[in-house]
Amino acid sequence: MATQSHTHFLDHHQDLHHLLQLPSRKRFSLEIGRINRSDSRRGSDFRCSLKLLHQVIIQQRRCCLRYKLVSLRAFDADSIDVPLLDDWGDGDGSAGYRLSSSDDESDADNLLTPMSDIDLPAVTVSNDDALTVTAHRFAMLGRGRKKHRIRLGVFNNIGLIIFLAVLLLYIDWCAWRIVRLPLEPFYLTRPFLISAILVSSAGYVCVPLLRGLKLRQIIRKGGTVRNSLKRRTPSMGGLFLVPIGVTVARVIAGFSSIEVSAAAAATLAFAAIGLLNDILSFIKNHKCSLPASAKILLEVAVGTFFSFWLETTSISSPYGMKMLVPLPVGLVCLGRCYLLLTSFCFVSMGNGVDLADGLDGLAGGTAALAFIGMSIAVLPICSDLAIFGASMAGACVGFLLHNRYRASIFMGDTGSLALGGALASMAACTGMFFPLLISSGIFIVEASSVIMQILYFKITRRLLGGGRRLFRLAPFHHHLELSGLKEPVIVAGAYFVSSLLALLAGYAGLISA
Repeated sequence: MATQSHTHFLDHHQDLHHLLQLPSRKRFSLEIGRINRSDSRRGSDFRCSLKLLHQVIIQQRRCCLRYKLVSLRAFDADSIDVPLLDDWGDGDGSAGYRLSSSDDESDADNLLTPMSDIDLPAVTVSNDDALTVTAHRFAMLGRGRKKHRIRLGVFNNIGLIIFLAVLLLYIDWCAWRIVRLPLEPFYLTRPFLISAILVSSAGYVCVPLLRGLKLRQIIRKGGTVRNSLKRRTPSMGGLFLVPIGVTVARVIAGFSSIEVSAAAAATLAFAAIGLLNDILSFIKNHKCSLPASAKILLEVAVGTFFSFWLETTSISSPYGMKMLVPLPVGLVCLGRCYLLLTSFCFVSMGNGVDLADGLDGLAGGTAALAFIGMSIAVLPICSDLAIFGASMAGACVGFLLHNRYRASIFMGDTGSLALGGALASMAACTGMFFPLLISSGIFIVEASSVIMQILYFKITRRLLGGGRRLFRLAPFHHHLELSGLKEPVIVAGAYFVSSLLALLAGYAGLISA
């Protein structure tokens, strides 16, 4: 289908903008029908498939148009999608129009009947002119929705920052009751704010640099159409997120802290695995990356090495022995199983955060809340690791300034794997696996949805002869997208749930210690 030129749109719009005063609605979709081939006039700009439209009928209904779509470019990168139908005949036919704003979110939910909603002026307007002006007016409606959703992304960030700042100030105020030792003022708030400021400032330098290097987002095969528009967004934001968070923690906690040094080493090791995966993807033109089996083997190797380091190194513990897991019901000695649990946590946390990095601000915000929950949980056992968690949380919040909806950069595997490794290292050094399970609930749901999807598909294919899917698309946040929820709304819900989980994880850690 040929594309209507912008000049043609503007010429008609200047003369006819007062003719079609369509009411403003939140979502629009046009269904155009009644094609009369007997009309002698033919539209010069719609020659391939779309024939002359003699009468335009806009019907009101709620449905999801499922056609094969071809995009027509309108103003400011908005699009009108026109289905290709095979039943063009001499009789009546139909063509379904789905209007999309510049953020490529479907507006095919509500349909109008302007013939009955308002009185159109009794003037003679050519079909091409009417269609042109209508398409233009509908395309312009996307701007308001885009601004609204961007504002919602900003509100998500503001709410998250306020919640974390108030929580950390409260923990600092009553920290002496928790640790039973005098701590420096703003013990957790200080590393949090320093990391947040440094990472947000570094983003203004690194984001244009990464964009200039064309290190762009890798879109997973089978993702949603909306996410395919993010392919031009630069990736590998973990290159400045992770080093700043680790460095601030090392400086404030002191370079003599064995636990912080070990957590920093594990974090950087996982960042190196993610960096290798990202580099291979960019070198091979996004067609190949590190095989999943190789990536998991590297993660297992790091987790195993960390486990043996824990067994051979003397770290501070209030219990006088290692391999203990504090639980609300008491202490549990796992022995050798502790090493297996450590390796499992490294692999599961790294991939869980990586799977959650599919929406703007989802992985960064939920990881920040998980770090704060773990910082509260480990504070009575190892206060230095609490500084490490607060610093990494601040780094995530600073990164959200550039990663919120609509994101100007993504953290990539370099950042997501590193954040998962950092969370696992905090739990491994202190035995706080139960608080980790709670605070990382979002990541566990994301990883579990992928596993359940694969298992359910394989089981149904074997039993029923054809594979069926449990979710519309995995991970779970894509299922919510395809169910009609908008991206900022999903992220806001994840923040709310993660906030509750962080409070619960901190409380569970305190009563367990």
